[in-house]
Amino acid sequence: MTESDLQTAFALQRAGKLREAADIYGRILRAAPQNFDALHALALIRFQSGDVVEAERLIAAALNVRPDAVEPLINRGSMLAQLQRYQEALSDFGRVVELRPGWVPGWLNRGRLLGHLGRAQEALANFERALQIEPRNPEALRFRADILFMVKRNAEAAQAYEAYLAIRPNDAEAWNNRGVALIELRRHAEALPCFDRTIALDPRDPEAWSNRGNVLFELKRFEDAAEAYRKALEIAPDISYVRGFLAQCRLRSCEWQFLERDRAEIEAGVRAGKPVLDPLGSLFILRSPEDQLRCARISATEGFPAVPPLWRGERYRHERIRVAYLSGDYRPHPVAFLIAGVFEHHDRTRFETIGISFGPGQDSAIHARIAKGFERFHDVRNNGDFEVASLLKQLEVDIAVDLMGFTEHCRTGILRFRPAPVQVNYLGFPGTMGAPHIDYILADRTLIPEQDRKFYSEQVVYLPDAYQANDSRREVADRNFSRPELGLPEDGFVFCCFNNNFKITSEFFAVWTRLLAATPKSVLWLLEDNASVVRNLRARAAAQGIAPERLIFAPRASPAEHLARQRKADLFLDTLPYSAHTTASDALFVGLPLLTCLGTTFAGRVAASLLTAVGVPELVARSLDEYEALAKRLAHDPAALRAIREKLAANAKSYPLFDTARITRALEAAFTTMRERVGRGEPPAGFSVAAPALR
Repeated sequence: MTESDLQTAFALQRAGKLREAADIYGRILRAAPQNFDALHALALIRFQSGDVVEAERLIAAALNVRPDAVEPLINRGSMLAQLQRYQEALSDFGRVVELRPGWVPGWLNRGRLLGHLGRAQEALANFERALQIEPRNPEALRFRADILFMVKRNAEAAQAYEAYLAIRPNDAEAWNNRGVALIELRRHAEALPCFDRTIALDPRDPEAWSNRGNVLFELKRFEDAAEAYRKALEIAPDISYVRGFLAQCRLRSCEWQFLERDRAEIEAGVRAGKPVLDPLGSLFILRSPEDQLRCARISATEGFPAVPPLWRGERYRHERIRVAYLSGDYRPHPVAFLIAGVFEHHDRTRFETIGISFGPGQDSAIHARIAKGFERFHDVRNNGDFEVASLLKQLEVDIAVDLMGFTEHCRTGILRFRPAPVQVNYLGFPGTMGAPHIDYILADRTLIPEQDRKFYSEQVVYLPDAYQANDSRREVADRNFSRPELGLPEDGFVFCCFNNNFKITSEFFAVWTRLLAATPKSVLWLLEDNASVVRNLRARAAAQGIAPERLIFAPRASPAEHLARQRKADLFLDTLPYSAHTTASDALFVGLPLLTCLGTTFAGRVAASLLTAVGVPELVARSLDEYEALAKRLAHDPAALRAIREKLAANAKSYPLFDTARITRALEAAFTTMRERVGRGEPPAGFSVAAPALR
């Protein structure tokens, strides 16, 4: 065989005539079994045809001839990676960078494989080495940006994409990713042009339209967001979660004409196992705990492949129980205001508390207070899920408490790695997480009746009073507002609802307008969220014969001032299917009576739980008719309303709701039982916590 035969085989191989090329390589090797070029080329053909064993034999033979040949090492590494034999592939790629440390493609190949394996820091090191050699290499810039994006180091990712896009401005996917990173940083105004650029480059990209909707949603431009979601659905009718986001846009604008149709379509999708609705949205769209469980289970598995657990049954023998609280909301946020006191009240002779923070707000007073309340506090914003999980494992955390669940900017992927023996869903998300790696949910018997336990993937732990933590040090502004300065009439009954506007439904608003009609000179005081809500609710009120100016909208205020101004209202009217939560405890804390209607889900029963814990269960209606009748009676009977106010004022000092030390003792009792079960080698099981002594 001659050199010309080899060149002919190469040409045939390049032309895709693999069988003819293989025949020639075979003849060459019969004549010269150690012909490096023929061994290497035939190995690639055999791999393409599916004969992996022969491909490996041939490429190994080629490397026996030339042990330091880079090209077959690269090709074998790629083959092994495709076969998911990752450690062997890494060995080959490692050998390549040893042989040619100044060759950028070697570092890129190794870095990409490490990134695929979730070894983000090692991957970044490889891409940065490539950029030391060639600072403007576009592939290295892009891969580095992708890794930073993957591990949620969003500020660095946004910068990295910017550097890459300066070289490759027509990469639609990179524009899209940069926009998502900016959303995570809450830099929404900067994110929007990124999605506009993505769509200009690829108008048929449904993800870009969906992300454009997401950023408009965050900017509270709900009508524009709905249009973007509609466009995404036109292109890809089955795109994950967008159908639900469209429905939520309508709710956040108080556009109810499509609600029943939206709900029916979404319920059907959820029951078919489709990702049509995010779990947070399920709280105010789905009406049954069974459907909410289905929705949570879909989200718990969607895009999350199974991973090996970090904790594998080790028995920790700590003198104190190590409890880590995970949240991105250690900032001016309802969860932070509720639970700050618990961290300060933990018994440090028995518990070692660890704060895991992955959110903004480092310059806020509540963040500083919370950080000080922990024994150890870790800011992990710039760490990926696996890295945070590894930290929890390294710290030998006994109990990891997720304070966010599926709420905005959550990091549900962290506990997916099972870094702790016990993992708990508490406070931030009022429902099940539907995830096998979450062992317990903390609740009370109002929230989860015994017959509903089957609708929770977690084992239910019943706390003795209300499940909700409350901070007895909550600050109320030392300011005595007058009604006129709040836009309220000096005389006349003030109904109010400071729930988020998206919780308002047509059924409850119809009750409210009837109450206004039946109560002369009364007004309805609502939270001002966006212009479309003001326009739509006033129009609906006018259609019901109520003067639009009787709906008064309160602008956002500081938490302390918001608490103080609520004292000028007479009666808080709650909503369903999503009741008042922090807004309920806010009202009760300042002595404002709150009337609720008992719902069918966890999220719809929180206000009832709080009213029970503060000793006024008579404000929990069992039906909408009872709710309306009770509201009308209280509005027309000043003595009855005054008696409720006096009872609230007295009970706030003696009942459990605002006793921070008491809820902390109950949590500690729950954690102690959980760890004892692990110590005995027992699986998670539901239980009830005994009531501590009243203060």
